[in-house]
Amino acid sequence: MKNRMLLAYVLFLATSQTLKANDVEILAAAIVHQSQGEYLVNVKLQHQDTGWEHYADEWRIVDQQGNILGSRTLLHPHVDEQPFTRALSNVRLDHNLTTIFIEAHDKKHGWSKQKLELDLTKMQGGKLIVKTNP
Repeated sequence: MKNRMLLAYVLFLATSQTLKANDVEILAAAIVHQSQGEYLVNVKLQHQDTGWEHYADEWRIVDQQGNILGSRTLLHPHVDEQPFTRALSNVRLDHNLTTIFIEAHDKKHGWSKQKLELDLTKMQGGKLIVKTNP
């Protein structure tokens, strides 16, 4: 009985790690003020892209209510380029907005559970960089 429970636990851990490994990981994001109400957003992602059927294919910016403020479509797999950073310019943000989130998507598993929070009140000199592992 103990052996079965141990085996079940080991299989659970192995499966949960595999599922987690397939999600897109958001490593960092940077936001830079461009002009009146417009920003440049750079997002650094990591994902185990395997080819056209399974790759990180989009990231987006959402507000606290889940409204999409901007999105960047990734047009091809990045099998040999990991991690990678892509930018989205001319993102319009309301001046009253204090927090935004970055979300990432892959073709096989959909939207990752991870969201990267950017507290816009912490911008200094028109810039903010947030890393998941500072």
